[in-house]
Amino acid sequence: MDLSGLRIFRAVVREGGITRAAERLHRVQSNVTTRIRQLEDDLGAPLFIREGKRLHLTPSGQVLLGYADRLLALADDARAAMHDPRPRGTFRLGAMESTAAVRLPGSLNEFHKRYPEVVLELRIGNPETLAKAILAGELDAAFVAEPIADAPFEKLHAFDEEPVIVSANDYPWLVKKGSSPRCVLVFENGCPHRKRLEDWYAKRGEMPERTVELGSYHAMLGCVVAGMGIALLPESVLATFPESKRLTIHRLPRGENRSETVLIWRKGAGSPNIQALKQVLSDGRAASRRER
Repeated sequence: MDLSGLRIFRAVVREGGITRAAERLHRVQSNVTTRIRQLEDDLGAPLFIREGKRLHLTPSGQVLLGYADRLLALADDARAAMHDPRPRGTFRLGAMESTAAVRLPGSLNEFHKRYPEVVLELRIGNPETLAKAILAGELDAAFVAEPIADAPFEKLHAFDEEPVIVSANDYPWLVKKGSSPRCVLVFENGCPHRKRLEDWYAKRGEMPERTVELGSYHAMLGCVVAGMGIALLPESVLATFPESKRLTIHRLPRGENRSETVLIWRKGAGSPNIQALKQVLSDGRAASRRER
């Protein structure tokens, strides 16, 4: 059963017979007759009662007619949607936790206001996981920290972050070589901030004695305040932590103190939803510049 067969079946019903349906469809009568018989064979039920040249729907034909109308209408809607420039449908978006918590609320709120018919779905993950999800067709776009591979993706600059190292105010922070903090609090492998902290240690020729993995920034910061160790994270996250006054910020050297977050999507897969989000981000940056 295919859409073409359903269209022929519906035309026969509407036109009251094979001859007029063939004329309407610009097909020869034998072709229309063959397609109807193929449809009946496929469904295993007669669709018409034949009285000479007149055709009457069987009970099975009446049932199929209702489904045919709905299926063909849905197919027409799908065809129209393929060429509709308006944002619509489900928009599957990915983001790192810090971006979702700090940077996206305002932008996504504006997106909802402009495009209420779009259903947003948000998945949290590290850049590596989110990039793989886009390539697997599980996400439409994602906010990730650079570096990210250029070949499979298109990119748009979204946000600049300043990564900082934080410790408790009374944590014994020693800066001499060989005396860096012994415990670090990090996300899972694949987190760009974990990689940056590991690189920071490597450049000093050192390694932490303990690495503790945690699942959220607030849990991480709570452990930092408790004196368990240090963490590296975007400074913007500290604005969301109520005990930030108990933290000391240690800034990274110039050249290591900037992180770029980009919006990525698969090359050639820029949808109206992605274009709409790009416009929201662009408008947000313009508004921020005017405020400054």
